[in-house]
Amino acid sequence: MSPWNLLALPPLPEELIRRLLAPLGDRVAVRVPAARDRAALLAALPEAEIVLGDWTGALVLDAEAVGAAPRLAFVQQPSVGVDGHDLAALTAAGVPLANTPGVSAVAVSEWCLAAAMSLARKLGVADAAVRAGEWPQQGLQPRELHGRRVGIVGYGPIGVSCARLFRALGCEVSYWTRTPRADPGYTDLDALVAGSDVVVVVIALSDETRGLVDPARMKRGALLVNAARGGVVDQGALVTALREGHLDGAALDVFDVEPLPAGDPLRDLPNVLLSPHAAGVTPEASGRLLTVTVENLAAAVEGREVDSVVNGVTPVILRKFTQSPVT
Repeated sequence: MSPWNLLALPPLPEELIRRLLAPLGDRVAVRVPAARDRAALLAALPEAEIVLGDWTGALVLDAEAVGAAPRLAFVQQPSVGVDGHDLAALTAAGVPLANTPGVSAVAVSEWCLAAAMSLARKLGVADAAVRAGEWPQQGLQPRELHGRRVGIVGYGPIGVSCARLFRALGCEVSYWTRTPRADPGYTDLDALVAGSDVVVVVIALSDETRGLVDPARMKRGALLVNAARGGVVDQGALVTALREGHLDGAALDVFDVEPLPAGDPLRDLPNVLLSPHAAGVTPEASGRLLTVTVENLAAAVEGREVDSVVNGVTPVILRKFTQSPVT
């Protein structure tokens, strides 16, 4: 059987991509777009049978792209989020889309804990003051996390890991997820947002969750930690809540527009911890991601079920042979 045509979209040098996919051997023929733009993507899709997605979201498979890929049989997204891909179009075309859930759970949950602790203990403000020659030993008013109420929005692998870490510090942890559970920890979203001292957002972005968390409805003096997607939290309302002192601080790894534009008001707020969408970027998480991705690609070309299909299409990948034009 001829090798599968695999189109690799991650923003890595072609030689590195080939080395990372070397375990697949001659079962795949790896190609990359001629350039990292939409025109090159559309030009490369007609021959693609498998697409390895772009975790930056720059090259996505929207409805037009799916329509340009008649031979496409499988999409492996090397991230948890599948933002930008048109799941309905892929489903209609019979193309399963798989992601890599759980690979960054430890990394992201550790970031959330570290970020919450930094905000509570005013580490950023203290660091800036000492560097400026000040010594505000009594004026910072830091707080302990022990005994605080922590509400987690989203309860996938990252949310579960967050709950474990915050409980280990003696926090009172509750959570909300879109599927109600008969669990003492499960709490109504409005009650969770309004009653928590720390709100940790780790839920996937979708039409249902866009603008889900309104900072104005949070408890006065609370802290917000967002490691999900910028669109889950109303960013304009967040700026207002921080400026007016309704919230004591926020830690953000994600934003409405990334990279964060010059002149964005978040840059000027002293009570905000900013991070370049790097909560899940550790060598350990990257290693797990590579392992899961290559194993799923191997399953695809070997006719075994792939894991973590998110759009409900059969997990057994079937090759599509297009008919030759009639002459």
